[in-house]
Amino acid sequence: MNLIDILIIAAMVAVVITLGFGMHALYKGGDEGRTRSNKLMRLRVVLQAVAIVLLVIGMAIKAGQGA
Repeated sequence: MNLIDILIIAAMVAVVITLGFGMHALYKGGDEGRTRSNKLMRLRVVLQAVAIVLLVIGMAIKAGQGA
């Protein structure tokens, strides 16, 4: 397992954790819960974009190696 594989896994775990915290904040209710959930869901979208970019880079590296 090389560095890009570890980064991909870390990004995916970060997305899942952020999703969990965002859903928890949403179910708490209230204005503060909605605001916090909205911020966490925006962060999740950014983390998903990072994960997708890392996946594309990883695929390009693997294709270049012939693996």
